[in-house]
Amino acid sequence: MKLEKLLSAMESIAPRELAFDFDNPGLIVGTEKKELERVLVALDCTIPVVDEAIRLGCDLVLTHHPLLFRAVKRISPDDPVTAPVYKLIRNGVGMFAAHTNLDCAEGGVNTTLCRLLGIKNEKPVEPEGLLRVGELEESMAFSAFAKKVEAVLHTSVRIAGPEKQVKRIMVCGGSGGSEYPFAAAEGADVLVTGEVKHNEAIEAIHAGVNLIAAGHYETERVVLEPLVERLKALGCEAEFIISEAETPLRIPE
Repeated sequence: MKLEKLLSAMESIAPRELAFDFDNPGLIVGTEKKELERVLVALDCTIPVVDEAIRLGCDLVLTHHPLLFRAVKRISPDDPVTAPVYKLIRNGVGMFAAHTNLDCAEGGVNTTLCRLLGIKNEKPVEPEGLLRVGELEESMAFSAFAKKVEAVLHTSVRIAGPEKQVKRIMVCGGSGGSEYPFAAAEGADVLVTGEVKHNEAIEAIHAGVNLIAAGHYETERVVLEPLVERLKALGCEAEFIISEAETPLRIPE
């Protein structure tokens, strides 16, 4: 598969114009290889992911989270920010990211979350399309819905808010605790997100919105397999491999 084919397919799936101003999507580490045979797909481009790509003979790493959010003055293998870039370049492996543009896109992170959690008739909350809100088929107890989120996302959740019947749900994969005012304005009973700060939980409860914090990694990794399937449907014929990398956060044994 030609590199240009992948870039074109990703632009149709997650147009760059959807990305927020602070973001850094696109081809971040260029590659001399114009033909791609193997692509490693991951949430983050960490050193273990780069090592996995090298070991598997991949030509490109395709991730959700970009590298180099802020300008750097040197690329060093000893700097945790630039070490993956250094190793990619040394080994001739390219790197492409689709971040907030994939969060906002139809079929992206948040629409995938809605589908997996059984949220029907979902719609974008704000013009950017980052936040999505919809309704469960039937109302259920808050604790029961939290258990469903745990089961579907294969994670452990933390919850905030009183026990009540819930039906209208807003989702925001990743760090979305600060978005609770949108949930309140939309009449959502619950905001499902990855991370929530202490003060955000207090304020959300006061606003009448219950929270489910299901993990940044866990609420975003759900997009990887659907993304691969969409790339294949668009004629991308490289071998796509989902990375074995897991979240850096874990529960002690």
